[in-house]
Amino acid sequence: MPRMRTVDAAVKILELEGATQAFGLPGAAINPFYSALRAHGGVNHVLARHVEGAAHMAEGYTRAAHGNIGVCIGTSGPAGTDMITGLYSAIADSIPILCITGQAPRARLHKEDFQAVDITAIAAPVTKMAVTVLEPAQVPGAFQQAFHLMRSGRPGPVLIDLPIDVQLAEIDFDPETYAPLPVYKPAATRAQAAKAIAMLTAAQRPLIVAGGGIINAGAEDLMVELAELLNVPVVPTLMGWGILPDDHELAAGMAGLQTSTRYGNATLLASDFVMGIGNRWANRHTGGLETYCKGRTFVHIDIEPTQIGRVFAPDYGFASDAKAALERMIEVARERKEAGTLPDYSGWVAECTERKRTLHRKTHFDDIPVKPQRVYEEMNRAFGRDTRYVSTIGLSQIAGAQMLHVYSARNWINCGQAGPLGWTVPAALGVVAADPSRNVVALSGDYDFQFMIEELAVGAQFNLPYIHVLVNNSYLGLIRQAQRAFDMDYFVQLGFDNINADDTIGLAKGYGVDHVRVAEGLGCKAIRVEDPSDLPAAFARAKDLATEFRVPVIVEIILEKVTNISMGATDIDNITEFEPLAETSADAPTALLPLL
Repeated sequence: MPRMRTVDAAVKILELEGATQAFGLPGAAINPFYSALRAHGGVNHVLARHVEGAAHMAEGYTRAAHGNIGVCIGTSGPAGTDMITGLYSAIADSIPILCITGQAPRARLHKEDFQAVDITAIAAPVTKMAVTVLEPAQVPGAFQQAFHLMRSGRPGPVLIDLPIDVQLAEIDFDPETYAPLPVYKPAATRAQAAKAIAMLTAAQRPLIVAGGGIINAGAEDLMVELAELLNVPVVPTLMGWGILPDDHELAAGMAGLQTSTRYGNATLLASDFVMGIGNRWANRHTGGLETYCKGRTFVHIDIEPTQIGRVFAPDYGFASDAKAALERMIEVARERKEAGTLPDYSGWVAECTERKRTLHRKTHFDDIPVKPQRVYEEMNRAFGRDTRYVSTIGLSQIAGAQMLHVYSARNWINCGQAGPLGWTVPAALGVVAADPSRNVVALSGDYDFQFMIEELAVGAQFNLPYIHVLVNNSYLGLIRQAQRAFDMDYFVQLGFDNINADDTIGLAKGYGVDHVRVAEGLGCKAIRVEDPSDLPAAFARAKDLATEFRVPVIVEIILEKVTNISMGATDIDNITEFEPLAETSADAPTALLPLL
């Protein structure tokens, strides 16, 4: 039996499980693990500048492709606590990442040793498993169980904490006979699929709500196939955006209080049946449940049994992996189509298409400072169908989700439930690390951008190029808009007179941080735009710079300081529109269907 250090066995298991991309920071208590990484040589590693950033990079890496599992590594104490936000973000969105931390020696865990903290107790609520391995011989089993849990049922993160003496211990381990544990996923039965299809086809105006669980299952093509078989419109959730291309005839737009289209909300409200697949009925999607549910029959399919009925009781629900459920329902739908017993929903689809053609928000504004709507209009022109967008939270993300177009699954990579500020830069770097050949465009407001701005240096050091669209209004825009309900504008201003600003800063004077200088100081390229007519040239230049220098390129756009973005406070039938609506095609020139 081969004999080796536990850390050498652990790194070999990473390879055997297919987790060969890590992000992290070495430290005294995790150095033995890093020595194993160095000796192995087959696990790629990106050095983060902050351990929370490493966790978000691992998230971005996992989210970028089906089957990926990002690994984040840190030392003992604050490294683990710094990663908690990333673990929370991952478990909230069902994203498997593996967090590995160093720890004080076992004999000193109860003696308040330097940087010794009970990280497993802290991480337990935001992981599927958090364990401090106290016996060296248990290390292989802990890693094997970690991958089994991350992939089984509802995916999610795991934390493994390794005391330094456990890392240095030797064990017997035979990598030649190691095998991953079988993955468990519930699967729909034929009877469940038939009942769901029977309920859908009994409706006159059915919809399918397509959630992120479909993307997690790698089942987006099956979702398109089922929708086309039934000829039923699809409303994606924010996490499911891109499952159908936005310009697909059956793509009915997003619904919700914030990240929604006018036509998406109108179509959901016009429906009489909704089948949710791989979704969790998030409150910013549903709004008030009385309005959302009234007059509609619901079927809910989710991989996690306890998710059924968590938000409201559906008329029928069952637990299944989205891929298995779609496969069974496609079988049933095909048989019914061959038998001629599927209803004709062409009239209903035509109604949805007409709403998609006519219910637009205005995007074409020539104002200086720039109105944000114009930014997204120009992004639709500048960035092609293969563009992969990364964003997290704020008015920038909400407006982007209302106005941008997405054409493929995993081309909108978003932190859905947790929404931590600062997520976008490191997550985008993880996305690029997963596939450097893809065109990646991140979208941030200035506050999100400033939270983890130091991670830009990681992109410069490791040549991870992408374009970061920074819409700068020098405000906590979403919080300021929410403060309107309290008749205040309190501690949400980010602007100040920067004593280092000179005449070249233009309209950005008084906006505070000089993002261009900071980005350049971190080894990146940056462009500032103040006139909306300059946006096409700026985006074209950014593409060229990213290609030439292989670093992140920031396009900072100086916005008007106060813009209220369309949203509702309670119900999806009561969305406040703060700007004029589109009346002609010139008002919304990049709309999916032209307004005649």
